[in-house]
Amino acid sequence: MNHNAENSNTPINADFQNKLQQLLTDLQLDDAPAGGAVAVYQAGQCIAQASTGMARPDMPWQPDTLAINFSTGKGVLATLVHVLVSQQLLDYDKPIAHYWPEFAAKGKDQITLRQAMSHQADLFSIQSIDVDSETVLDWDTMLHHIAAMPIISPEDVTKYDSAYSALVYGWVLGGVVEAVTHLSLAEALRQYLTEPLGIADSCYFGVPDSKVDQVAKLAKDFEETEATSSQLKSRRQKPTLKVDSQETLRTCASLPSYHYWQQKMLSDKCAAETQSSLDNSLDNSLGDSLNSSDTDSVQPVLNTARINSLYFNTSQLNLKNYKAALIPAGKHALNYHNRQTLQAVIPAANGVASAKALATIYAMLANGGVWQGKTLIDSATFKQLSTPQVEGLDAVMPAAMNWRLGYHRLFSLYANNDDTDKRMSPALSGFGHMGYNGSVAWCDPGRQLSFAFIHNFDTTMLNDVRQFALTEAVLSWVEEIL
Repeated sequence: MNHNAENSNTPINADFQNKLQQLLTDLQLDDAPAGGAVAVYQAGQCIAQASTGMARPDMPWQPDTLAINFSTGKGVLATLVHVLVSQQLLDYDKPIAHYWPEFAAKGKDQITLRQAMSHQADLFSIQSIDVDSETVLDWDTMLHHIAAMPIISPEDVTKYDSAYSALVYGWVLGGVVEAVTHLSLAEALRQYLTEPLGIADSCYFGVPDSKVDQVAKLAKDFEETEATSSQLKSRRQKPTLKVDSQETLRTCASLPSYHYWQQKMLSDKCAAETQSSLDNSLDNSLGDSLNSSDTDSVQPVLNTARINSLYFNTSQLNLKNYKAALIPAGKHALNYHNRQTLQAVIPAANGVASAKALATIYAMLANGGVWQGKTLIDSATFKQLSTPQVEGLDAVMPAAMNWRLGYHRLFSLYANNDDTDKRMSPALSGFGHMGYNGSVAWCDPGRQLSFAFIHNFDTTMLNDVRQFALTEAVLSWVEEIL
């Protein structure tokens, strides 16, 4: 079944669609011709979708355009695991080694799927494994290394309740999936998740050769030649940090969520000042995030860095833990956009999918595990996967992630505002997964709502605001149509 066809008779909400399209267009900021796509589902039906910019030199963005979405794919992998739990092929509380005996090495014999999926297993350090960027592309070799890896606690372990397994996670879960299904990860993904949802041609770990040239590229690689292609194979493509233009600042100030951001900045400032007076000392970190003109202003002027800091407090970032989780040892960091890497299987980091495919997966989750009348995840399994397992700070991510089983909390100020409708129980509040580049997919079961945003902007989740601006706007606007 094709997921586009199943929604072909669903009327798009015109007002919602127009506002979403305008917002996404505005959020190109200064980065054209790059762009992206958004898809929003409610009660299993697509209610709005939008796209802007160019995915490749000859290919405009569409909601069904493929893109590498980095760790957003972790949510896809987790969902596959939950389907297998629902079918009683896996159990969250059995040791992983029960299914994959080699995994018991180095004291890992009692680590459970629940611990791994909520990032409480201390399997976060890719640098604890002697591999380089070439080895990471070899699936079978990596499974061997992961099975033999040690448990490593993060630096300053007592400060944290979890340690985000940014790369190792994918091989751990992928190895378990292959062990119990007796299929390759790609075959298991297709059989148990993407075919039942009608998205088998638009969601991959390891892009088929016939599809690689349909995957969005970074705009700076649009002029890539055969000569530069080999150079890009091992050269890391770090996003360039740049100062906000006046046009970007004006766009930020016009965004629907700007007043929420201002209120949050002011409340954080007030809380810091109160704590400061109680401690009879000044909180210098506040001075770093607000300049003197902001301190005296009723409504602070916010740039993209300050907006992002409302979601990620980079002053809390433990750089040693962050690098240990994300950067394999070796001379060259991985270039995720080249052909060889796209075709490799690195399920924690190189998931490729369209916005519509991701939104469809989360639409099924938003409906409690049911899609088009078919139960992929039973209610008991859904209750477990959606219940927060962790409350405190993460050792790698500079935030309280509130890990569920394979998903983090919905990053939204609007959803957590005391004035909003509180129809959701804690276990059914929103959850999803974002990627390194600021792509994201999530669901809000209380509203039967799902959302996906993917793009080819040259950014990271720690220096961009687009996913947050889109999420906040969608949550606000959807109240008008429910």
